[in-house]
Amino acid sequence: MPRVGIVALIQESNTFLPGTTTFEHFRQDLILTGEEVRDYFGAAHHEVRGFLDGLARAGFEAVPIFAARALPFGTIETAAFDRIVKMMLDELESNGRLDGLLVAPHGATVAQSHPDADGYWLSRVRKVVGPQTPIIGTLDPHGNLSAEMVAASDALMSYRTNPHIDQEQRGIEAAELMVRTLRGQVTPVQAACFPPMLINIERQCTSEPPLSELVAEFEAVRGRGGVLSASLMLGFPYSDVPEMGAAALVGTDGDSVQAQSLANQLGEAMWSHRSGLAGSFISVEDAVTQARTLPAPICMLDMGDNVGGGSPGNGTWLVHELHRQAVGPAFICLYDPTAVMQADAVGVGSRVRLTVGVKTDDFHGSPFQAAFNVKFVGDGKFSESQVRHGGITEFNQGHMAIVETDDKLLTLMLTTHRTPPFSLRQLTAFGLDPLSFRVIVAKGVNAPLAAYQPVCPSILRVNTRGVTMADVTQLPYHHRRKPMYPFEIETTWNP
Repeated sequence: MPRVGIVALIQESNTFLPGTTTFEHFRQDLILTGEEVRDYFGAAHHEVRGFLDGLARAGFEAVPIFAARALPFGTIETAAFDRIVKMMLDELESNGRLDGLLVAPHGATVAQSHPDADGYWLSRVRKVVGPQTPIIGTLDPHGNLSAEMVAASDALMSYRTNPHIDQEQRGIEAAELMVRTLRGQVTPVQAACFPPMLINIERQCTSEPPLSELVAEFEAVRGRGGVLSASLMLGFPYSDVPEMGAAALVGTDGDSVQAQSLANQLGEAMWSHRSGLAGSFISVEDAVTQARTLPAPICMLDMGDNVGGGSPGNGTWLVHELHRQAVGPAFICLYDPTAVMQADAVGVGSRVRLTVGVKTDDFHGSPFQAAFNVKFVGDGKFSESQVRHGGITEFNQGHMAIVETDDKLLTLMLTTHRTPPFSLRQLTAFGLDPLSFRVIVAKGVNAPLAAYQPVCPSILRVNTRGVTMADVTQLPYHHRRKPMYPFEIETTWNP
């Protein structure tokens, strides 16, 4: 029975954050070895579950080796990254002979010592297993593809949806390709194209034009003879690294010339759509004004404070403007451990004056002060049974509080753990009815849509300032490629 190892290292690194990702951040989320990997991911809507299920269906032995994940945050500290990679390699070497390896890198991981962190650890893994052992895996399309990642693997394929609701399917696809490879039915090779362009985060929803038109072109290539995969890499603009940007990746059955030709063809298609993918921005004031008349509930996406992109989760631009224009009732979740402690101290049913939100910078707004009635204090854990962005089923907001202004205009959920808005259970698990609000602020861009679109007839993506702001021309890049569209608007390119 063929033995296929499984390895995952997933973290999206926002290099514009002053803070760094530490080993403790991984420990707080996931560091798993051996059968712990199977136990955790066996019921998750995740590519690792897809790996396990796809191998089991073929009668292959799945060998879970290592999985580590941290919530998106800053660049990974050198000591933490070195420790995690060593753990991975030690576990890999201790598992003996492997016929193949299924891998799940994110693609936008950045370490202080290795800006192309995914390319680095994949290359280290390649040295351990040798050149003849197939390495096949998945990528988050928000990754920044590198030549080293491509060279270190035989086939990588990205999720096809954003919000990411097809991770399990892509894991199964990767496992099935591994099975065909080990049975000698195919010989995967791959090639990439790197047009010098950015697909703005505001235009990265795969079901909305113009990106949906580009998605269709990738789907057409997948239907070509000899093609094993075709991946649209949207890129992660908040990692200031030379690899930052969009890319096309094509895998074929033993034909590297075909792979490169098709990758170039898709790169040209991406380039032809560049102006429509540059983004369109709504100001905070205009968004709140529009919310007066749009059908409710309105999901107001706080793009500059996108927790799924590494932001602090405490931005207050929309809090202030909703209060100023008296638009509500509105729900907003803020990461604010100090305010949680203060609400806890007075207890449910009490009234307390709080200063909530930003306390360390002015990039994400300013603190908001008001008198609040404490409606709830307690454990912030909740579960999600439906397929949602990221495949996460268990959430932990830490100790939390729900407070409400006297006029009931603002309902704030205050947490001690940053939590991305990937599930409506964030509200309903604590007795909040989404339909009771005119505005629900979700600190994201596209990821929340899988949860919120079913109940929100109106969606507004808001160009708030912050470390994940959509207008990326305002961010202080130092390492990105130049020229690159739309930063250098006159950029020209031929594949």
